[in-house]
Amino acid sequence: MEASRWTDDRIDDLNARVSGIAVEVRHQSDRIDALQHTIMTVGGALIAALLALTAAMLGTMITLLVTHI
Repeated sequence: MEASRWTDDRIDDLNARVSGIAVEVRHQSDRIDALQHTIMTVGGALIAALLALTAAMLGTMITLLVTHI
């Protein structure tokens, strides 16, 4: 079996392809970071809304209990 030799042109082509892939991966990483930020923002808002709803319901229940006793 003969060993294959890589010419300088083939190595340069490979380097260009790998560099292009690196740029695409970096772009995808930026998109994922933006999506993660959006998910955290929306999730935080939902948790805050749930806590506010719970506080309002507890306040209503306590008010009804106190006024009817």
